[in-house]
Parts: sequence; structure tokens; C-alpha cells
Amino acid sequence: MNITRRNFLQAVGATSALGILSGCGGGGGAAGSGDTPMVVGYSNFSSKFSPFFAETAYDQDAQNLTQLALYPTTRLGEVVYKGIEGETYEYNGTDYTYTGPADIEVTENSDGTVDYDITLRDDLKFSDGEPLTIDDYIFSLYVICDPTYDGSATLFSMPIEGMAEYRSGMETLMNLLIAAGEDNKDFSKWDEETQKAFWTDYKDGFVQGILDYVVANGYNAEEDGVDAKMANWGYEVPADATNADIFDLMAGNYETVQEMVETETSGSLDGIMNNYADYAVGIETGESAANVTGFQRTGDYSMRVHATQVDANLIYQLGTQITPMHYYGDPAQYDYDNNKFGFPKGDLSLVRAKTTQPMGAGPYKFIKYENGVINYEANENYFKGTPKTKYVQFREMSDDDKLNGLVTGTVDITDPSWSKDKAQQVADTNGGELNGKVITTSTVDNLGYGYIGMNSHNVCVNNEPASDASKNLRKAIATVLSVYRDVAIDSYYGEAAEVINYPISNTSWAAPHATDPDYKIAFSVDVEGNDIYTSDMTPDDKYAAALEAALGFFEAAGYTVKDGKLTAAPEGAKLEYEVMIPADGTGDHPAFMILKEASDAFAKIGFSLIVTDLSNSADLWTKLEAKQGEIWCAAWGATIDPDMTQVYYSDVANGGKEPGGSNYMYQIEDKELDSLILEARASTDQEYRKQVYKACLDIIIDWACEIPTYQRQNAIIFSTERVNIDTVTPDISTFYVWQSEIENIEMN
Repeated sequence: MNITRRNFLQAVGATSALGILSGCGGGGGAAGSGDTPMVVGYSNFSSKFSPFFAETAYDQDAQNLTQLALYPTTRLGEVVYKGIEGETYEYNGTDYTYTGPADIEVTENSDGTVDYDITLRDDLKFSDGEPLTIDDYIFSLYVICDPTYDGSATLFSMPIEGMAEYRSGMETLMNLLIAAGEDNKDFSKWDEETQKAFWTDYKDGFVQGILDYVVANGYNAEEDGVDAKMANWGYEVPADATNADIFDLMAGNYETVQEMVETETSGSLDGIMNNYADYAVGIETGESAANVTGFQRTGDYSMRVHATQVDANLIYQLGTQITPMHYYGDPAQYDYDNNKFGFPKGDLSLVRAKTTQPMGAGPYKFIKYENGVINYEANENYFKGTPKTKYVQFREMSDDDKLNGLVTGTVDITDPSWSKDKAQQVADTNGGELNGKVITTSTVDNLGYGYIGMNSHNVCVNNEPASDASKNLRKAIATVLSVYRDVAIDSYYGEAAEVINYPISNTSWAAPHATDPDYKIAFSVDVEGNDIYTSDMTPDDKYAAALEAALGFFEAAGYTVKDGKLTAAPEGAKLEYEVMIPADGTGDHPAFMILKEASDAFAKIGFSLIVTDLSNSADLWTKLEAKQGEIWCAAWGATIDPDMTQVYYSDVANGGKEPGGSNYMYQIEDKELDSLILEARASTDQEYRKQVYKACLDIIIDWACEIPTYQRQNAIIFSTERVNIDTVTPDISTFYVWQSEIENIEMN
């Protein structure tokens, strides 16, 4: 069972891990000659170093260093389709050639189907010297498409021929036990003893996961009692409550246990439950195909993936890591012609057993992890050549210690959370510059952005969230909030972030730019469609103009306005709304100034914006998941391809089932938006898709459920004294991180 974290969204957008190893240009040296280890400062690991099951960004980075993905991406995030000979792309005026392990040819057929023909190099080896063939890639595909797979990959959701038939007719024992309930009397698929043992193990593990989560995320000390810890999860429990007691208490708030476990989750139970693997096995529930007919082996180093329709996201899903079947699976259980793919279907125990010690064909070999340090050694079989630095260490440390650790020599490379203050500390260390004799700094836009959200059902008029009146109410609020973005973001981040005007990360190729002819500053027109601001306005002039425009929107929404103040709200609306911000109870959040300034401004016209500063961000997600939130501040993470299904799709034509997953926060239900989102996915023409996504963004802005706030930067800092800066990956970008050419980096 895939138990997802309570909410992956970041309240502020803390600095992500140092990056994903996305493939390389250039080449390594003859032999790793330098014995001085390159030490990289990292946030804490969770010891799940599996290419299939790693959950945290830090664990993913740790195993990425040992792995080889099907293809690299360019500095702009473009797929390199001709990796064997290499492809050249321009970036910042420089041509870079990218090479990888495979060539990929994509053919859109006249019947609407799509073929992905993949050819691997025939000289690849894993770090143990074993050859890498197409069977290793096929094995990897079948692992992440197995009916019991519960990692983060979602290739199984793509329109690949035969995928649904292969995954049907099987469910995990865990899911079946949860669905049946603790009082189940049907023991045709398991015995009573198994059921009792499961619920004991599951209740204990489920609650323990929550307790561990609140400690790990700084809400409680380890020695605090369960009552204090659960208070930070939003529940009052007795100090002597057992985990089973707490589970039952929580379940009492839901119609079904299944609904509770889908909502009240803290992460995977793998490693917390005593016998998780025993319950993660598949149980046959009906008919199922023996293979995925769209996975077609065509040679020892080639295969075809046949899709039933165009889906722009599929190529990104195919870019999985090529893992060694002889290590993660069992070659004796691989017989392609007889539908055997290296492990028993529905039983990933072989794969799960290799979680702490990753192995692959990447630039480094994982040696050991102990005392908070991962030790790596250069892979002499790496296809680009043996890395020039023989030893690498990933060392755990707190964010507060990262910058000082680099200055004092504890680490050579690290990624402190980037802010105005941190940038000043680096400049002071260097004598006034971000790049100097002590520290060399590389900053890139974070793959994500900050926003202020509104629930359309909770901030509306007459219970009609899609009406013009409801949109005008939300636009009134958004207009005043948006005018304070510039001063607030500059105060918090300085040059480390910028204000954005569309709900999409600036890192995306689909993001509108200020030079585009139809580009608009968010919420900068009044109810008549006229510009609110002029170029000669002072900040105070803009604040006054925004408040005046808000009155116009309020009046159009049905509010009574008298002498420049609101005196009555229309049916279903209010004169006050709450905005939640997880600022640690101290105002430490880039949007906090926005809310305070807007709240003061609204008070002048008789409207109350109540700012609730949460010390525990879990409270925010609890309320949002219950669809009780009105307005809130958070941040979205992004992906290379800007698929909007997850966040904005509602399937309103079929009753608003919200299949995307996160639209429960906004509850946007717009048939045109749904149609455009699907239209964009069904094309691979990037220019066309950009136009369609721009139309989507305009609709989202019109709903006024999301106020785009800031695009922040991440920073990687290097010791100028200890790292040979001339050998560091040039032109580091959001999609091409410093590890992308780690095989070239030398120590001084």
C-alpha cells in the first residue's frame, strides 16, 4: 500500500536537496587519482537508498549517485534523445554536448498510437563489472509497474498498451485487510491469525509513524509524551494512551478506517511496521494479464514501448534508472518469452531487501552509511570514465551549520537555505562578493514557487463558487494581497527571489514572460477591466489604488458599500475571512508581511482579514484536507513537464471526482479548464502546449483561487580553496545540477 505523506507541499519551500543526477556532458579522467575525499554537507537521510523506494529528496540524491538513468536532460530540461552519439544544445551562448546510455526514437502513428523505440549502448557495465542490457531496463519497468509497487514512480498511470490488464485482478494483502476491516469474518483469502496480527502491527506502526514525524519535523522533543506529540497532529489523547488507543480514537472521526488512513498519514510504513513486507504482497482478486503488451523486447539492447495515445508526460516517466536485475532481482526468474521478469509478479520482496545498499551503473559506488556519513568510491566502470575524485562523502548536518561547516573545512560543498541574510553572510566571508577566495556560489531558480491560495467553496457568494459574484469576492481579496508582494518578498529574500504573476514556476518552459504580448501583472485590473496602476505611481499610490479597486470588486460581488466602507455581505459571504500561514508562530515566512499589510489595509474599509500564524504546519494540512480552509500560504513543488492535472483538474463533466489529487484545496470546477489540461497532455508540440497552458493559467487567475507570490532561488556553495572550481559543472541550472558532471570535479 502506498501511504503518502500527509502533504508533500512545502509551507515555505525549504531548500531542496542538492539536486538530481540528471546525466552528463564531458568525460571523466583515466583513473580516480585524488585520495582527498570530496565532502558534501546534506540534511539528514532516512536510510532508504533505493532507486525504487527512496522517499526524501536527500535519500534520492544518495542513491542517484550510484545509478544511470535512461537519458540525461539538458540545462533547460530537454530530453536528450540521441545519447549514444550525443546531441548539442546551446545555453547562455555556449554549446554543450550531452551524451547518455541510449537513443530514443518517438513515432506518432496515424491511428493515434505512439511508439518509443529505445536502443542502449552495447558497452555499458554496472559498477560490479556485470554487463547492462535491455533486460535490466525491462526488469526495472516491471518493478515500477507491478500491482504491488508503492514507490513514487507513476509510469503505470500512463496510456501504455496492456498496462491496465496487467495490473488488474491483484491487490496487496494490506489494502484488502484495511478494506475488509478489523471485524471481517471472511477468511477465504487469509486466516484469522493473519488478520489479528496485521491490525496489531498496523495500528502500532501507523501511529508510531505520526509520532516519529512530528519529532523529526521539529514539533516535539523525543522525550515528550504521546499526548504532546499528538497535540501537534491535532488530537487530544491521554498521556498513557497506547498506539492502538490513538488509532481507534482517530478512526472515530471518519466514516471508514480506509478514509482515515488515506488522510491521517505521515509517510510509508515500510521500516516502521514489524512485518510490512509480509502484507505488501499481491493477492489475486480476478483475471490479470501475464505481461504488459506495450513493453516489447526487440533485441539484447533494444525494446519498444507502445502507447495507445499521445501523452506528453510519458517520455519523462520512461526516463527511469536502469537497475541491475542480478542485484535487485533474480536472473533465474527472468524469461521474457515466458512472461517472467526477474521476480514473482506481486512479490517485490527481493527488491525491497536491497534498500540500504544501492548499486548501479552511475559514477560512484556506495560503500557504507554510518555515523551520519555516506561513503562512496569512484566507479571504474562508469561509461564516461572513472571519476577524477576517488572518494566522496555525503555528511549529515543541520541547515544552520552548513555555511559555517564550509568555512571551517568540515565540508567542501553544501546547500544552505538561501535568503537575504545568508547571501550577506557569504558576501561578508568573501570580502563583499558572493564569489571569492573562500566561497564560490551558484544560484538557480527553485523547481517550484510560493503562493497564497483560496478555497472557492469557502470564499464565495450564495454557495456558487463559479459565479461572477464569487470570483469578484476573491478578486477583491487577491487585489489587495498582490499589491504588497514586491515589498514583502524583497524584504525577506532580497535578490534571492522575485515576484511572479502566474501560478507556474519560472523554471518551466511554459511560464509566461514579461516580454510576451499578453503578459499581465496578477490582479492588476479593476472590475471594469481597466489597469489599476500607472508607471508613475509611488508604492503608497498603488496601495491606495488597490484598495479602491477592491471596493469595486466587493460591490460587484453583492456587498453593500457606504462611504467607502463595507457594511453588509451578500448571502453566503462574510465580512471577515481567515488566512493561515505556517510561520512558526513568529512571522518567519516570506508572505507574512503581505498578510499583515493587507490586513491593516482591509480594516480601513470594514473588512477583516484574520491572520493565523501556525507554529505547526500540520494544522494547515489538516484543515485543507478537511476542505475547511479559507485562505492560506504555501508553496508548490514542480516537475520538468508542467502537467496541471494533479492540481487543477476536477473532471467536472463526470461529477467533479477530483482525480488529480490536490484540487481539494482550491475546489476549482471548470469544464473549460479540464478540457484544456487534457488537450495540452495530448500533444508533444511544445509551442502549441505553451499556448494552451497560458489559457489554463488565465482561467486559474480568473477564478482567483491562487495568488502567485514568489520564485525563490536555491544556492550551492563550494569551497574555493579546496575544490578546483575550474572543474565544477559549468552553467549549473535548475535541471542540470552540480552532480551532472561530478566525474570531472577535482579537489585542490
